[in-house]
Amino acid sequence: MPDPDATRAILKDTFGYDGFRPGQAEIVAALMAGENVLAVMPTGSGKSLCYQLPALAGESLTVVVSPLIALMRDQVAALRLNGVAAGALNSAVPRAEAAETHRQLREGRLRLLYVSPERLMQPDVLDGLARLAPARFAIDEAHCISQWGHDFRPDYRRLAELPDHFPDARLSAFTATADAVTRQDIVERLFGGTAKVFVAGFDRPNLQIGIAPRKSATRQLDSLLDRHAGASGIVYTLSRKAAEQTAARLAAAGRIALPYHAGMDQADRDRHQDRFLTEDGVVMVATIAFGMGIDKPDVRFVAHVNIPSTVEAYYQEIGRAGRDGLPAETLMLYGMDDIRLRRLMIDDSDRPEEAKRVEHQRLNALLSLCETAGCRRRALLGYFGEDCEPCGNCDRCLDPVETVDGTVIAQKALSAALRTGQRFGAEHLVAVLRGEATEKVRKFDHDRLPTFGVGADIGQTLWRSYLRQLVAADVLKIDIGGYGGLQLGGRGRAVLKGTESVALHGEAAGRATGRKRAAAPALPADADPALFDRLRDLRLEIARADGVPPYVVFHDRSLQDMAARKPRSLHALAACHGVGARKLERYGDRFLAEIVADGGAGKRDCAPAGPQSSGC
Repeated sequence: MPDPDATRAILKDTFGYDGFRPGQAEIVAALMAGENVLAVMPTGSGKSLCYQLPALAGESLTVVVSPLIALMRDQVAALRLNGVAAGALNSAVPRAEAAETHRQLREGRLRLLYVSPERLMQPDVLDGLARLAPARFAIDEAHCISQWGHDFRPDYRRLAELPDHFPDARLSAFTATADAVTRQDIVERLFGGTAKVFVAGFDRPNLQIGIAPRKSATRQLDSLLDRHAGASGIVYTLSRKAAEQTAARLAAAGRIALPYHAGMDQADRDRHQDRFLTEDGVVMVATIAFGMGIDKPDVRFVAHVNIPSTVEAYYQEIGRAGRDGLPAETLMLYGMDDIRLRRLMIDDSDRPEEAKRVEHQRLNALLSLCETAGCRRRALLGYFGEDCEPCGNCDRCLDPVETVDGTVIAQKALSAALRTGQRFGAEHLVAVLRGEATEKVRKFDHDRLPTFGVGADIGQTLWRSYLRQLVAADVLKIDIGGYGGLQLGGRGRAVLKGTESVALHGEAAGRATGRKRAAAPALPADADPALFDRLRDLRLEIARADGVPPYVVFHDRSLQDMAARKPRSLHALAACHGVGARKLERYGDRFLAEIVADGGAGKRDCAPAGPQSSGC
């Protein structure tokens, strides 16, 4: 068995990191001890290193199952720049490169091979790999294996056959989003019920979480983008048409905005994705077809202009922001129409009834997150079985709301729903409750009902909010099979009779203004901003010449560390975050020249003297 201590030397020499992030060391140790492992780790926590290090320390082949060609390409490029023998087999790999990958496989020199599940499970690929006897398989985005996962893929299900083809290989599976039911399903299907499960936590404290009713999606979205002018971000829409229209509107306003959805030509999708990955300041406006496996670390915001499908989907989608650990902002907008459409999509699917029941429960959990009066992060982590104190970095903590006993308010709404036949939507009920004799109200004689005007003291906007909260609390429900009418929910009768109470909240006064929202991440206090900008320009120049995304050369955090330390020797440069031996050899002189040209050492310039260092 390879020496686990060797991983720490590889961590520094190859990747330029001084130590493990929380959770990594235990997972690496289990893999090197020959255990089958399921690891649930938050996005940006370093999942890839957990299977890369054992492959290097054991000098053996690990096959990495990855869902996207773009992700394989970038990870292989990053590994090669760090001096790691890595390759990928997919339709986008040039013939000469594929031939070299096969040669390294035959000679036993390749340490990491990236392949999609579709290609891996082809008989000729399985037979070829069987002759090479890989030591490990690492399955990324493992929630796709489970029927309960929010992005189940049938091709992933076939990975359960791997132990039959490779009885001596160890399996590992990694995901950022798997609740207890999904984790259990993965362990049963992939590992036959036996695996070491690590749940490293779900918290992403650098993400500022914001959720708001959709009042004017255009204004609310523009406000977010203005706060992050010139930054990269993702805007999720529910439909392809909305993605196209929103991208066109943003582009007409002078922003670099591109659409992405499954209805586009593959070549256009690939071109837009490549621009997003390789250029700064691109806003991708997309359906959920975009995002899985996207490894861009400097995404500064993620916005949803419609409610996502589940808490898991929401968590994974916002997790694409701030992977570099720097501050990032998320915003979800939602409305009653979203809820009706999501319910309809579940009921119209061809999934079994039990699966539909679970999906409705998951949507209910998301609605509760939307309407909670407390800390959003606490509610979000609570869904995954974690607890935390109020975070101070969500809209509820920044702009608190107060709750009131809303039982009487709920009873008025329930009475209005009953007396109008449980056939009308929120806007009509608000008109009845407020005593507004609209044409539709008069048409149905609803201005003659006892409930007409019983809620006249409450404004339209607040009534809409109350109705959404009552839906989220299952006091009211939306008639999915009809036209979206509000009906009594599971708790409706009890609340109407007064045997159950319900708490309601108003809207935070400052929530729509964004005055407390995150701005672009600030540099550390000791980093030179002008030098940081020049280092970014140099990185972009090198990335374009090498044909890789800028973050493959160095992450922003590495450049920030250089701009703070201002090293004046290669030895001192090697002490900066993320500067491994091969990158030091390949890029060190150019970055050092830019730093030295800045005019001298900073306050942390000194480094221990060594063979390549002149010290201070």
